[in-house]
Amino acid sequence: MTIHKEGYKSIALGTIIFGIINLCSFYVLSASLPLVSLLLFIVTLGLLIFLISFFRIPNRQLTIKDNCIIAPADGKVVVIEEVQADEYFTDKRMQVSIFMSPLNVHVNRNPVTGEVVYSQYHKGKYLVAWHPKSSTENERHTVVYRKDGKEILVKQIAGALAKRICNYLQPGQQVKQTEEMGFIKFGSRVDLLLPLNAKILVNIGDKPKGGVTVVAEW
Repeated sequence: MTIHKEGYKSIALGTIIFGIINLCSFYVLSASLPLVSLLLFIVTLGLLIFLISFFRIPNRQLTIKDNCIIAPADGKVVVIEEVQADEYFTDKRMQVSIFMSPLNVHVNRNPVTGEVVYSQYHKGKYLVAWHPKSSTENERHTVVYRKDGKEILVKQIAGALAKRICNYLQPGQQVKQTEEMGFIKFGSRVDLLLPLNAKILVNIGDKPKGGVTVVAEW
């Protein structure tokens, strides 16, 4: 396991705060209220461990399959439905949505190898990620990949806790399947918009692993 680069500053700041709180606790509370001081240490240590684990990149055997669309994120499949596209595409698409809790790995990966033909950031609200309107009203970043004349859309969506979407892709860029496309801090959602003829291989409630699980074939 390694730590993602997006976590360096957050973890450094968290470690400093952890040190200051417990140093003050040691000098002020440990003599008169040792149990309170110990409890404070345990709670702040737990929060620091959570912060570090949030930015983890686990060691995985990533899936490379030319005719497959790989999960761009860890989480839980909460939507599989036909929708009318509202950005870039003008036709109907199959939407697969993966909800990421704060406990999930938050690295986002390219679902296919191909060319980035569209990459656009949108300011927005911070509705809870499972809200039906979060796909269109929340802060989000949309990327469209083209491979062999076929296109898919991936939308990183901020949630009630997620306040920063990181995306590393630019139009015209050639990318490889399972390489990093971005990162979302502290809970969120990723939507996939696929061609209607794509064969969906996941179900509602499934818990895919980013870069590993095959979501669909095309």
